[in-house]
Amino acid sequence: MGKIIFYEDRNFQGRSYECMSDCSDMSSYLSRCTSCRVESGFMVYDRPNYMGNQYFLRRGEYSDYNSFGMGDSIRSCRLIPQHRGSYRMRIHERENFQGQSHELMDDCDNIQDRYRMPDCQSCNVMDGHWLMYEQPHYRGRMVYLSPGEYRSMRDVGYSGMRLSSARRIMDSC
Repeated sequence: MGKIIFYEDRNFQGRSYECMSDCSDMSSYLSRCTSCRVESGFMVYDRPNYMGNQYFLRRGEYSDYNSFGMGDSIRSCRLIPQHRGSYRMRIHERENFQGQSHELMDDCDNIQDRYRMPDCQSCNVMDGHWLMYEQPHYRGRMVYLSPGEYRSMRDVGYSGMRLSSARRIMDSC
C-alpha cells in the first residue's frame, strides 16, 4: 500500500496530512503543500481534480516542490499502483485513434525519430502505467496514463501539447 505525507511548509515543517490513496482536493486538509515524504509512487498535481502541471514522485523526500518546477503548492494526488507484467500502448498521430499508429511495449525516448510520426494526439493503454513527455528524452511537462482509452490528450488536460517521448512506470518505489 502506498503512502505520502504532505507538509504545509518547506523542509517538512508545519501541519501535515498523510494520504494513502487518491485525493482530488487537499485544500480541506492543508492550506498549501510545499514538501512531502513519499513511501511509494504518486502523481502530484498543482490544481484540484488531478489537473494542471503534474509530476511523478518516487519513494523519497522532497523538501521543496520548487526544486523540480512544480510551483508553489500541490493540490491533488493520485497513487500509482504497482504493476507486474507486460506494458503495451498504441499511440495515434491524431485524435480519435486516427492517422498513423504504432504499438509501444518499451520506453521510447523520441517518438518522431523512431516512428517518423509528427505527433501523438490519442492513445490506448492496454497494459501498465506510462508517463508521456512533451519533449524527447523524457523532458518537459509530463502526463500520467493508466490503462484505458484516450481519444484526445485534451481528456487529460493537455490541449495542444505535443507528446514526444514515453516511459513505462516500472518501479514506483
